[in-house]
Amino acid sequence: MLLLILPISFLLYYFYPGSKLPKGKAIDRIEVYKSKRRMRVYYGNVLLKTYRIALGKNPVGHKEFEGDCKTPEGIYTIDGKNPNSAFHKNLGVSYPNEKDVEHAMTLGKSAGGDIKIHGLRNGFGYRRKFHRWKNWTAGCIAVTDDEIDELYEAVEIGAVIEIFP
Repeated sequence: MLLLILPISFLLYYFYPGSKLPKGKAIDRIEVYKSKRRMRVYYGNVLLKTYRIALGKNPVGHKEFEGDCKTPEGIYTIDGKNPNSAFHKNLGVSYPNEKDVEHAMTLGKSAGGDIKIHGLRNGFGYRRKFHRWKNWTAGCIAVTDDEIDELYEAVEIGAVIEIFP
């Protein structure tokens, strides 16, 4: 019986559609809760949707330097959109700020950059929600391809993103 239930459970998880972002809504604020692996999006004070996410391979603590595989913590903005990303599509996060650069310099390292909210690596979209089972990015925030499509349309350039531990 277990041999039948387990595959059916995986198939349901894989194909069961998640909730959709309400059509025509703009996003001007994003909150990321690293320890909960959740990202909430808002317009004003109205919560529009909560996403389950994957983070950097070494998610505990604030990003200190390039290559540490940590997702930054703090207040940043969405500073760009890329429809031709190696990870389906992406939204740029304004990391590093001046404080991040200064801290990395005290360590004798580069702060790095290219922190994004992105979908799955091109050619790996079939993994869909299963990507959430493991933190796998180099410090970015990952969602499914369907989710980055809706975020790409709704997130405003200049939207505030606050990343909490």
